[in-house]
Amino acid sequence: MQKRILLGITFAMLVLFLVACGSNESANEEGNTASGGEETTEEAADENTDESAEESGSTYPMTVSSTLSSHESRDGTQSNFEDVNFESQPENIVVFDYGFLDTLDALGIEGIVGVPKGATLPTHLEDYNSDEYTNIGTLKEPLLEDIAALEPDVIFISGRQAAFYDQLKEITPNVVFVGADQENYWETFTASVDLAAKMFDKQEEAEEHMAELNSKIEEINSLAGNYDSSLVTLYNEGQLSGYSTPSRFGYIYDVYGFQPVTEDIESSSHGSNFGYEAVLEFDPQVLFVIDRTAAISEGNSNIEADMENEIIQQTTAYQNDQIVYLDGQLWYLGGSGLQSELTKMEELLAELE
Repeated sequence: MQKRILLGITFAMLVLFLVACGSNESANEEGNTASGGEETTEEAADENTDESAEESGSTYPMTVSSTLSSHESRDGTQSNFEDVNFESQPENIVVFDYGFLDTLDALGIEGIVGVPKGATLPTHLEDYNSDEYTNIGTLKEPLLEDIAALEPDVIFISGRQAAFYDQLKEITPNVVFVGADQENYWETFTASVDLAAKMFDKQEEAEEHMAELNSKIEEINSLAGNYDSSLVTLYNEGQLSGYSTPSRFGYIYDVYGFQPVTEDIESSSHGSNFGYEAVLEFDPQVLFVIDRTAAISEGNSNIEADMENEIIQQTTAYQNDQIVYLDGQLWYLGGSGLQSELTKMEELLAELE
């Protein structure tokens, strides 16, 4: 009897020992699992951080190059633009170039604090006339003290402000040239869009806008194929200037696909003096006329009365009703922005279709 009791006690103790060992092993396994879980969580956190950085497009610090490496002003002054290193995305933004302001506006960029109000802002940018935005002067005469008071993180300039490059750099080293080159207009325009998209993490929005522009270009290319020759002119108080390619308006030929009636026209920002007789001599099938007078004199222009004279009436363009009058404020003062480039294309399509 005692032997049985002893065996029972021994067996019970053995069971308790085995259970205890099993519990310890389970605890150790759970502990290891928990420890592994913590490591997994940390790794996942790191991965999520990396993914978030990728999704946000955060690429700062960032080095930004201007759309042109140098620019020569009309007085012969040469400005060389340095690359700019940004530690973080700019928050206080000063913009001189209306085309780049147009692009920033289209992309929904916030943080613009100063724009030039001394010149007539394009109609679609008139909201920037409000007191919310500081007047930083005119396109040709920056108000340096007022700009400095804004403590800008970046100043975007174009050709008319190039002569002030060094003075603006005394306010902030972050001065970026975003203007278009008259001989490579479309390439420098798209470079400015790309620059804005990367700096402000708007690549997806920029791609959508550019896709729309490219679609319009295809439509214009199709229409351009209906004409064997064309001529782009600038009207200024009764006088004409002509443009071929490369030139300020050369993209009408190079990008839109119209054939220039001649390439023998001196390239300059204001074109070459081009009499009405020259238009008749070249006799383009379609004649584009950009109204500079209306652009700089608040719409007061006699363009049609001056253009449709006895000489021009002899041209093929006039007789076929293919004189295309283009908005001077848009084509002469504006442009090189996502919204203005689209509007220009829509105007041209509406005139020719």
